[in-house]
Amino acid sequence: MPSARLERELVIHTENRIELIGEVSRLFYDMGVNILAVNLRVEGEDATLRLITSAQTYARDALRRAGFFVDEREVVVLELPERVGFLCKVAEALEREEIRIYDLYATVSTGTRTAAVVFTCSHNSKAALMFQGR
Repeated sequence: MPSARLERELVIHTENRIELIGEVSRLFYDMGVNILAVNLRVEGEDATLRLITSAQTYARDALRRAGFFVDEREVVVLELPERVGFLCKVAEALEREEIRIYDLYATVSTGTRTAAVVFTCSHNSKAALMFQGR
């Protein structure tokens, strides 16, 4: 059974440094915080790191204490059974409701056969409601 929920995603804007992922993941490891979703985008000398953790407020505060500039944004987290075409069905359902996708990343765990999709769109609340219990 699919589940959908609204989450706060942590967004770090920083310079692109080779140690960035190691530094952030070490910080969370030392705190006992799990990284549930991560996305890194590099453009030239700039990097944007997006994170969902097992303790968002705790993680956000620790990142700020470590000197990172941290924004937060609302995202939809959709978990559903891994099947061929899962992303197509999500995109088509949003399209039918005229909901625009602005940003999306997804992963599939073959061990559990579960897919996780994290996205922002023109109507996050409506999208989350659409996918609950489908």
